[in-house]
Amino acid sequence: MAEFFEILMIVSFGASWPMNVVKSYKARTTKGKSLGFLCLIFFGYIAGITSKLINDSYMASFASKWYVLFFYVLNLVMVGIDLCLYIRNKRLDNEAQRREA
Repeated sequence: MAEFFEILMIVSFGASWPMNVVKSYKARTTKGKSLGFLCLIFFGYIAGITSKLINDSYMASFASKWYVLFFYVLNLVMVGIDLCLYIRNKRLDNEAQRREA
């Protein structure tokens, strides 16, 4: 039952990140975004993936439970894309400030 809720959590986050990435792409600004928050989430997914990889019982049943790790990695990629967009948007914010000055 615990695995079911873990999967539910990961899938819920997984559905949220693409929407966040699209919003970041369209907004073209870092206003309302937190680099610290994104880095913390990114680190959290790395910790979750590491936890799975060093868990002997999970790895023993990896053939039937690979999808859990897949969603962790997919979410990590989404947060990574959002981090890249943050860097792009920060550059755009800085360019806009220079033009205004």
